[in-house]
Formats: sequence, structure tokens, C-alpha cells
Amino acid sequence: MNILYGVPGEGLGHATRSKVVIGHLLSQGHQVCVVSSSRAFKMLDAAFPGRVHEIRGFHLAYKGLTVSKSRTAALTLSTAPEDLRINFAKYRELLCDFEPELVISDFESFSYLFAKTRRLPIISIDNMQIINRTELNVAIPKEERSNFQLARNIVKLKLPRSRHYFVTTFFGLPLIKPDTTLVPPIIRPEILAARPSKGQHVLVYQSATTQQNLVSILQQLPGQEFRVYGFNKEESHGNVQLRAFSEAGFIEDLASSRAIVTNGGFSLISEAVYLHKPICAIPIPAQFEQWLNAAEVEKMGYGRHFPAITADSLRAFLYDLSGFENALAGYFQQGNEVLFAQLDAALQQLAGELQPERP
Repeated sequence: MNILYGVPGEGLGHATRSKVVIGHLLSQGHQVCVVSSSRAFKMLDAAFPGRVHEIRGFHLAYKGLTVSKSRTAALTLSTAPEDLRINFAKYRELLCDFEPELVISDFESFSYLFAKTRRLPIISIDNMQIINRTELNVAIPKEERSNFQLARNIVKLKLPRSRHYFVTTFFGLPLIKPDTTLVPPIIRPEILAARPSKGQHVLVYQSATTQQNLVSILQQLPGQEFRVYGFNKEESHGNVQLRAFSEAGFIEDLASSRAIVTNGGFSLISEAVYLHKPICAIPIPAQFEQWLNAAEVEKMGYGRHFPAITADSLRAFLYDLSGFENALAGYFQQGNEVLFAQLDAALQQLAGELQPERP
């Protein structure tokens, strides 16, 4: 089939996961054209040269550690006219060069609008739809309720009336909407190939952070070794080692860690669960999806969920590692085979429906 695949540019988690699915689709003989923006475009264009078109995407604006709703809205509105012009030109380019039969979207809007304009079927593959299409099993505190309602409204409006929704998740929840299938998280090949071991260090990853006192907090636990990614520096501060970004180095440190400390981002948490690494999750404020991931980590016994990194919270987390390891030992995932099998079946059914009837 001819497939248009939409990937948002905000962060690299969507691009990393979509790269795996796109590679599978190509291996199955499908023709795939990709639209994306920003850093995600660069990553995908390097992986699939000649197949990726750059569009203008949506960006988050931060105020300190928190996503600023007002700044994000202002940024979006100020760039909207030019973004629409660029994207409309890309729409015409796609019409000339490629005739899709199906659109797959990883929470990306341009491909969805393209599909609606062309009356094409849409398949959604992402983790965000869990907020809208399942019944949550964690109590939402008062301070998170407005974030929950905002997140659910955004998710509702993002890809409505798609043909099917594949929702990637490391925790199972009851479905409340049709045409929805929960599948295990998409794991990149480098993680599938990693051989986990239990070293002495704790991996710390922080993104979009201005928490400049992180090193001093970690130094309050002198008996622990911390390897920290996110500041993109190579520095030694006693028991705290700052690491510059290196994909191979990061994966090695992740696979050999005794535990991880991170925000509530879905990708790293999913990889840690797959590798059976206890998780201390500190979600970025005002991002409900991160809060949900962190809450589920604690509910399932895979680690702890704290609103901020403190020396006391880290001590409490590290004290209970054996219990988290026991809970994680019960998690099993056979790579990406479940999603691939479900997706292949959906595409085969769709291809049959699109074939013209024989007289």
C-alpha cells in the first residue's frame, strides 16, 4: 500500500518510535512517505533519505520546569499563518509526487487533515490516546484535574474518527471506546539488542530542566554513583558524573544501571520497564500524560512517583529497589511483534476493501 506517515517534531520520542514502525512497513513491501518537522524531521530524513518531507509543526514553550500554556498558545498563533502556507505547499507537493491510500499518524495533525481532505482511512499509533480511550485506574489529585481535562480535550480533538487506534502502553486499562487496541510499547532495535546487567550506578536523565541544584542534591547521597544525562557536559563531581549525549553511551549506561531517575516521558520509562530497571519518575509539571505514566509506575510497583527530586525522595526510592525488581520481573514483552502482527492484519483487511470489485 501507499502510506503517508505523520510524525510530530516536538521531542524525539515520537520519531524514535515511528522510525521502528516505518522500517517494518518498508520491510513488508509498502511504499511510505513521511511528513515531520524540527529535530524529528532531521532524524527521520537521515534514516529514510528521499522519503521524508519537512512541514511546520507545533512546539511547547517552557516557563522554568513547567509547560506554559499561554506561551505555547502565543508561539502557535504567531507562527500559524506562515505554517499554514508552508504546509499547504507541502500538501500540493504530495498530491503531485505521491498518491496515498492510507494515512498513519503518530499524534500528528497535518497527515490527519490531509487524510480528511482526501477521504482516506486513518490509523493512529501513539501512546497519548490512552487518556481519552480508556478508563483510568489511578486517583487524580485536585491539582492535576485541570491538566487532565485539558489533556483529554486535546487528545479528543487531535485524531477524531480514525479507522483504528493502536495505543502503546506498558500498563493495561479497560477500553471505553471502540476501534481501539492496546499494544506493548514500541522498542527500538538498540534496546532490543541490549543485554541488561545490574551495575552500581543510577542513571539520571532530565530534559527541559533548569534544576541547577541537581548535582548538589545527588551529592547528598555520597554512597551512590550517579551518571547524569541532560546537561550535555562531561564533568566529574565526586559521586556524580555528568555525561555528554551519546546514544551508544546512554544505552550502555541504561542497560547496566541498577535503577533510573527520569521525568515522566513515555519512551525512557517504557525502555526501563522492558529492561526491568526500577524507575524514580518526576514528571514535568502541567504535563498530565507524564503525571499518568509516573502514577502508573508507582501503582504497578515498578518504582516511585515524586513531584520533585530531593535527597529524601531518592533515599526512599533506593531503599525499596528489591521490591521494584520483583514487580518488574513479572513484565514480559516479545519485542514489537504484537503491534506488527496487529498492524499487518489491519492493513491486509484494508487492502482487501480497497481492491475494486471484479465483474
